[in-house]
Amino acid sequence: MAIKTDEKELVKQAKAGDFKSFTKLIENYQQKIFGFALKMAKNREDAEDIFQETFLKAVDNIQKFRGDASFGTWLYRIAINIIRAKYGRENKKELLPLEDYLPIKHGDHSAHVPQLFDWNDPLSKLTNDEINTKIKAALSELPQKYQLPFLLRYTQELSVQEVADTLKLSLAATKSRILRARMAMRSSLSGYLSGEDTNVTLS
Repeated sequence: MAIKTDEKELVKQAKAGDFKSFTKLIENYQQKIFGFALKMAKNREDAEDIFQETFLKAVDNIQKFRGDASFGTWLYRIAINIIRAKYGRENKKELLPLEDYLPIKHGDHSAHVPQLFDWNDPLSKLTNDEINTKIKAALSELPQKYQLPFLLRYTQELSVQEVADTLKLSLAATKSRILRARMAMRSSLSGYLSGEDTNVTLS
């Protein structure tokens, strides 16, 4: 997404050394960046460190911001690089092949397959503390390359194109990773959600 005109002017002024303009840019995104850090971090202390380091790096590198994407996209990239550096050595089990998440596997129509629920509106499920805990646990099991696009799309409400721009992925690869994450998440949560009145359907 191209940078907005008013944001472009703030960036220009910030590059010229206007601290108030930089502060305004930060204020526009601090809540989203911190929320994203909270979802990716192991604890609040780590999230606060990621949040602080993101904006410190933004201050140090504002001259490198070219404006070919929004300032927010640039901030997400910085935060993601910090997260990757912090947790990059952790090994997580790769996701199963996509067909293993489908209701019928390998043509075996006699196999018992649990009902799966779609992930159409994850934000609506975050109001309940117990469900929130389940969701966070399921998310923590995803490899980072699936966690990141999923969270950017559904909790930060970025468009698929913005997610692709932020992660420097092709649109096709971004869509694929989001789909894989959704399938893995609904598979992980299906047993729990089957006892809830979720009113969601497969699509």
